[in-house]
Order: sequence, then C-alpha cells, then structure tokens
Amino acid sequence: MEYINDLIRRKDRLLPEDEAMMLLENGEYGVLSMVLPDEDAYGIPINYVWDKQRSIYFHCAPEGRKLRILNGCNRVSFCVVGHTRVISNQFSTEYESIVISGTMVCQLEEAEKRMALELLLDKYSPEDKKIGLKYMEKSFHRTHVLKLIIESVSGKCKKMD
Repeated sequence: MEYINDLIRRKDRLLPEDEAMMLLENGEYGVLSMVLPDEDAYGIPINYVWDKQRSIYFHCAPEGRKLRILNGCNRVSFCVVGHTRVISNQFSTEYESIVISGTMVCQLEEAEKRMALELLLDKYSPEDKKIGLKYMEKSFHRTHVLKLIIESVSGKCKKMD
C-alpha cells in the first residue's frame, strides 16, 4: 500500500499520512465507486472496516447491483470523508478526506469472512459483540463479504483557524 499525494494540485492541502490512516481507521462510512461495463459509474455509501494492513472489508447481501458490477470490473475507488465544517462568512469549508484505489475480491474463504465480520462488530458494535456473534452465526449464510485490496491512498484536507 502506497501513500501517494503526487496528483493533488494544492500541495498546501496534503493530509499527512498518519492523519490519513487515522481517518481510515476511524471513519464511519465511505463511498465505494465502481464502473459498469457500459462505462457508466455507480457509487454507494457503505460501512467498512480496515484491517490495519492492506485490506478493507465490507458486508452486503449475497446478490445485487454492486456484485453484478464487480463481476464485470473489480477495480474500485473508495472515499472516506472525516471532519467537515462550513465556514459561511469565508465561503469555504474545512474538510479531511482520503481516496483509496484498489482491487475488490468478491469471494473469500469462510475463515476470512468470519474474521472480517468480527472486525466489523468490533468497530460498530463493541458493546454488543456477544449478541453480535450469535447474530453473525444465524445470518452467516445470507451475508456476503467483500475485500478491497488497497493499492494506493491519497489524502487532502483544509484546516482553517
């Protein structure tokens, strides 16, 4: 995984790598963007969890538009937006965001799928993990897990006083 900010025009707005990784770890959701075979685009807000290495996991239904698109093209972009604040009298906005490029894996082994679902429980339902594990077992057969293999990350921010 490379942290690459070469393509960001405004070098004064680069998000430091440590802050970008913190945003990736703590972000609530992101927008997963895909390309359809007819060159149309599709983006969807989605919860996620980062394994603190090279993978981001998502859970979804075992069928649907997202999976049909990914079967045609597994190259994706994923954007996480953190803190934002509109500064009305300055006609501007404070923000922080990261954009991730990579390849989606749509079929995982059962052990990795379980691990990913547990990571999601740790992130979104830590106080209810015991109940969540029971729920996971009940719905395991009807839950699909996707894995985004991170190739590059870039980050941008605007901080104002």
